[in-house]
Amino acid sequence: MDFSEFSAIEDKLKKELDTARYRHTLGVAHTAVCLAMKYGYDINKAYLTGLLHDCAKAYKSKEQVSLAEKFGLEVSEAEKAHPQILHAKTGAYIAKNTYGIKDEDVLNAIRYHTTGKPGMNLLEKIIYVADYIEPNRTVMSRLDVIRKTAFEDLDAALLMILEDTVSYLNTKSPDNVDEMTEKTYEYYLKERT
Repeated sequence: MDFSEFSAIEDKLKKELDTARYRHTLGVAHTAVCLAMKYGYDINKAYLTGLLHDCAKAYKSKEQVSLAEKFGLEVSEAEKAHPQILHAKTGAYIAKNTYGIKDEDVLNAIRYHTTGKPGMNLLEKIIYVADYIEPNRTVMSRLDVIRKTAFEDLDAALLMILEDTVSYLNTKSPDNVDEMTEKTYEYYLKERT
């Protein structure tokens, strides 16, 4: 994919997403490129995935369940209770069927950018981390430390983000933690110890 194709995707997303979400999308895409350069990954693929990671975010939470069912996607009880995380699954479907993306690495990085998954590949890690540390984010605890760590040890940054995410969700309510997020956290905690 070349930059003229990226431009067409950017134009389409700019029309579909609100201003803040579009700004976030560009921040993730650019951060993904920086991480890809640092860790020796294909920068075009990283940029494309960053652009499309939130392509389903224009749909409200309640619409996500309907979309997932319409697309024939499996929806867990946790996802029904917290449909805002479904945009990753519906986004992978939209990336494939609306934007014509066939690359499974790109589609999986979109699919798992909110929950993570055990044994993520490099692109999945890059997008997961880029989504958290992109420059428009400001309110997360330890953000400066995680940003610095991301360019020193991607797996350490990944684990820090998972720790903060699980801790935050547990303070709201223990049943707020998606099962895949919990499995991912346990996997990377075990990997690091």
